[in-house]
Amino acid sequence: MGANLSNMESAHASTNSPHILTFHFTAKWKAHLDASKETNKLMVIDFTAKWCGPCKSMEPIIQEFVAKYTKVEFIKIDVDELMEVTQEFQVQAMPTFILMKKDKVAGKVVGAKKE
Repeated sequence: MGANLSNMESAHASTNSPHILTFHFTAKWKAHLDASKETNKLMVIDFTAKWCGPCKSMEPIIQEFVAKYTKVEFIKIDVDELMEVTQEFQVQAMPTFILMKKDKVAGKVVGAKKE
């Protein structure tokens, strides 16, 4: 996943403090997604679950990426909480990372793969 981030990070995006946004309500997610259409920022959406072992093993790697790729917006979605969103993105395994830019899927990484 790191290689995908390096290739897609935009030099024009504004810098924010490194953090991960978590959505618990579909309406809030949809509002955020709509607002993101106006930006050129790369979003990495981490589809995860509390019970998923491979997802937990990716946590330190995600934190490393958050610190390294400060122009990228990292988002975490629990597949059990937002099943509708999970279905929209056709997530069938976890972890799944969807890379989006300007409301378009720019890449997809399935599984616990640091690269």
